Amino acid sequence: MNQEPRHFTTQLAVIGSGIAGFAASIFAARRNIRSAQVGNTGAVAYTTGYLDLIGKQGSAPGSVADPWQALKTLRESEPQHPLSRVAQAEIRQAFAEFTEFLGEFGLAYSAPGERNLTALSPIGTLKPTLCMPATMAAGPAALAGNAACVIVDIHGLKGFSGAEMVANLGQQWPALSTQRVTFPDMARGEVYPEVMARALEVPATRAKFAALLKALAGPATVIGLPAILGMHGPDQVHAELERLSGLEIFEIPTMPPSVAGLRLRELFEQALPRKGVTLIPQQKVSALSFEDDGATLALSDSYGAIRVHAQAVILATGRFMSGGLHAHQSGVREQLLDLPVTQPASRAEWYRERCTDPLGHPINRAGIEVDDLCRPLSKEGGVYNKRLFAAGSILAHHDWIRSRSGAGIALATAFKAVTGVEQFLFNPGRPSRVGHNRR
Repeated sequence: MNQEPRHFTTQLAVIGSGIAGFAASIFAARRNIRSAQVGNTGAVAYTTGYLDLIGKQGSAPGSVADPWQALKTLRESEPQHPLSRVAQAEIRQAFAEFTEFLGEFGLAYSAPGERNLTALSPIGTLKPTLCMPATMAAGPAALAGNAACVIVDIHGLKGFSGAEMVANLGQQWPALSTQRVTFPDMARGEVYPEVMARALEVPATRAKFAALLKALAGPATVIGLPAILGMHGPDQVHAELERLSGLEIFEIPTMPPSVAGLRLRELFEQALPRKGVTLIPQQKVSALSFEDDGATLALSDSYGAIRVHAQAVILATGRFMSGGLHAHQSGVREQLLDLPVTQPASRAEWYRERCTDPLGHPINRAGIEVDDLCRPLSKEGGVYNKRLFAAGSILAHHDWIRSRSGAGIALATAFKAVTGVEQFLFNPGRPSRVGHNRR
């Protein structure tokens, strides 16, 4: 028996559940724009939790220390890059609003500053980032001060090795050492970060683990742990472990999917509905159509067909891994609307001869074109539809992996797209003001 589709009506529909999609929903909620967000599981769970702005400048050696100066250079060398098309004031506001939202729901982040922080990777290498979770902040400070520190890894945990961390960081951090422990009540077999994180939300488990850390610390006053300090409210778990052990503690992301990424995804899924956002998770939009009075998204779940009617749409479907773009024999195609994709002229030009070529590979800069309000362009070069906006890695002219700018592109372009939506909904024909907030 065929059932009638369920209908949702909203001002804004966000398609995508990566950082750009969730950021768009956050920025929209702060402006009293009624939103619905739809998307399959995004790549958020595979992130480290770090929020990079820009960490690598072209083929220049070394890392970027001052990301704001790097942005000025980027505007001169790559004016079509998504970050070059968003004002610095808007980028700063995007990072500030996003991190404030996370802190409001129990996941405090360092405030975006003038310099990049030095973050620790899961294998003991270093990377620049603009913001990091408060639970990880003591790591860079301990490294800078060569503090006596023990990296703790856990019997049965794969994807994290204290010995590897010490081997890779030993020259820069001579006072670093490692110890391996058995996690409380998990003495046999393989253990998993998510399971341990949820276990540490139980006071009795925290007390046992704090006693273990205190016993192994020796003369060290700082402890580095894989990211397992709770799935919800990690700041509270972190503070309690420090109080019980008398040690300064910091987390290090594990190999993906990391608890740091899973925390973000679960926070978004729980916090956004409290801000009035309708979430339709784990579903893929099968069709998107535009009418004179709005747009309609078609999708379905196990209960049947769903139709979302919106006044504006933000496309934040990502690139290849997330399914926004699809590579096939004759080229790269945008999956939902068949928007034109800027890409190399032929498959033979997708890659350079050397895998590690410092210029990167042309295919990694493929994506859709947008105007200055983040509205996708048609094959003829005009705006595809006045109700459609786009954000995130689906945009052309960037290689976010090489430039360590994934979160920066996601946040900046989501902010820009929502600014465009706000202007379209409330002030058509008038330029929007940076910093305007309708809360």
